[in-house]
Amino acid sequence: MPQSERRGVGEMVMVRLGQLACLPLFMMGAALGVGMRFWDAFWAILLGTVLLEIVSALIGIAGAREGVSTYVLSRWTGFGRVGTTILSLVTAISGIGWFGVQNTVFAEGLNSAFGGHLGMVAANIIAAAVVVVIVVYGFRWLSWTATIAVPGFLVVVAYGLVKMFQGHSLSSLIASAPPGAAMSIGAGATVVAGAFMVGAIATPDMTRYMRSGRDVVWMTIIAFTTGEILMGMTAVLMAHATGTADVVTILLKLSGVVGGLMVAFSTIKINDWNLYAPSLAITNLWESVFGRPINRAWVTVVVGALGTALAIGGILNLFVPFLTLLGVTLPPVGGIMMADYFILKTHRKELEATRAKGTLPSSYPTVNVACLVAWAVGSVTGHVVTWGIPSLTALIVGGAVYVVLMKVLPQSVVFPVERRATSVAVQAD
Repeated sequence: MPQSERRGVGEMVMVRLGQLACLPLFMMGAALGVGMRFWDAFWAILLGTVLLEIVSALIGIAGAREGVSTYVLSRWTGFGRVGTTILSLVTAISGIGWFGVQNTVFAEGLNSAFGGHLGMVAANIIAAAVVVVIVVYGFRWLSWTATIAVPGFLVVVAYGLVKMFQGHSLSSLIASAPPGAAMSIGAGATVVAGAFMVGAIATPDMTRYMRSGRDVVWMTIIAFTTGEILMGMTAVLMAHATGTADVVTILLKLSGVVGGLMVAFSTIKINDWNLYAPSLAITNLWESVFGRPINRAWVTVVVGALGTALAIGGILNLFVPFLTLLGVTLPPVGGIMMADYFILKTHRKELEATRAKGTLPSSYPTVNVACLVAWAVGSVTGHVVTWGIPSLTALIVGGAVYVVLMKVLPQSVVFPVERRATSVAVQAD
């Protein structure tokens, strides 16, 4: 991305805030609210947010400096072709899971609007069909959908807050016990990190448009602190007031049928990307592995069917475990990329030499064994070691193991396959 195309920090803060002030983070806050007291939830959200800020800022600085997207950057920050392919697959699976979660919320809103007469199976199928058709045939239509859905959702939340404080005092909500099973601060922080870790790792997709590392830091601090904490704590209070983590029920109780419908409508804005990104990733993976194209429309239909099956199967009931899994699987990716770029500087000279020319290095590793082992060790450690903050544990262990392996293993073991020439498509990116 040439400097002439870079954007100001204010514009990018608003873009990032638009990503954060959304239904998934409201769902995350509500999930914490049913299992934690107010101040415990605050510390969990703060700790998880700081972890996201560290990952987002450091990877974002690398993206701004090199002017490339996450998946291009990952090829020169430890992952190589095979690692990047696996990362794309993991991200695709995450997107399918999120599609199932959001589709359930959409279906609940539809079912409520029809007085429960549709039934959740039919509502899930209808909700998924709407999003699939939009992504396959009418992607441009989503621009005005987002224009209505995001402000509309925020207005509904604000109205819900007003109604909530008409029936509850702030002091009583802060002092109230959580209505559900108890959750520790460490577990809560991991849920927070898992809710947006994919977005944090994908920060270079945005920061390649930014002018400097300083702008990246300011954008990260302002957007994450405002979006994560305000939206998260608002949902915590509403969950305490209503006694549930179900966002449709929360906003139906506080904002009426209009609130429930707006929740359903706002999922379209989010779920289009949950469907589009995995479809695109799987299409690219297919072409990379098999060397032949595949019709993205059919991939979109298949991905939508998988997400719908997850929705019907009750993935929303596994929302917290789903976020916990993401919260220990993805942080090692950030740890490895940060360790490679800022500590080991494996390809920094090559990147710096080609940056001024507006190109990328002529080759990159096909396989990096140290990366794959460190990713696996970090993820398993974060899952097994439950004390502290598992997300932070996974990130530190993943990065540390990667540095050690890169230092002690011979190059013939770390890179067992000859480097692959960079494709024209990568250079163009």
